[in-house]
Amino acid sequence: MNSTHVEWLSDFEDDDLDDICAATEQAIKVGIGFDWIDPPPRDRIEAYWRGALLVPERDLLVGRYNGTLAGTAQMVRPAPNNEAGAHNVTLNSFFVAPWARGHGLARKMLDEFEKHARELGFRQISLDVRETQEGAIALYENAGFVRWGVKPNYALVEGTFIRGFFYTKDLGA
Repeated sequence: MNSTHVEWLSDFEDDDLDDICAATEQAIKVGIGFDWIDPPPRDRIEAYWRGALLVPERDLLVGRYNGTLAGTAQMVRPAPNNEAGAHNVTLNSFFVAPWARGHGLARKMLDEFEKHARELGFRQISLDVRETQEGAIALYENAGFVRWGVKPNYALVEGTFIRGFFYTKDLGA
C-alpha cells in the first residue's frame, strides 16, 4: 500500500539530503519547482537545502511518499523588525517530485502548512507561482487562496516571459 507522510524537518538524516536533491532535480526538469531552469550541479542544490535549515525565519516542511522524501514547502516568516507584516507568512519552494504526484501528498502538505501557520498565530499566507504550474494553481484555488495580482514578466524561460500569479489566503483573526 502506498503511504504519504508530512513532517517539519530540522535536520537531514540518513538519505534525506540525497532524496531532497534528487526530487529537486526532477522537479526542475519538468518545470514544477524552483526558479532554476536547468538543474544546477548537485553541490549547489545540497548547499541550498542545508542553507534553508540554517535561516532562522524559515521552517522546512517535507512530504514523504513510501518513506522517501518527495516534496517540500518552506514557511518564510517575516523578519523580526517587520512589525507591520508580522501577520503574514510566505509559502515558498513548494513542490512534489513528479514520481510522487497524484497521491494527495501536495494537499496534505498544504493542509499541514496552513495548520502550522494558524498555530503560530499568522493571519495570512502569501505565495506566488508561474502561470505554467497549472496543477499548483488548481491546488491553491481549491484550497481557498485568492489571486490578487499578475506580473507579466515574472520569469524568463528560454527567451520567453512567463506571467506570475500572486495569491493570498486569509486565516482569520
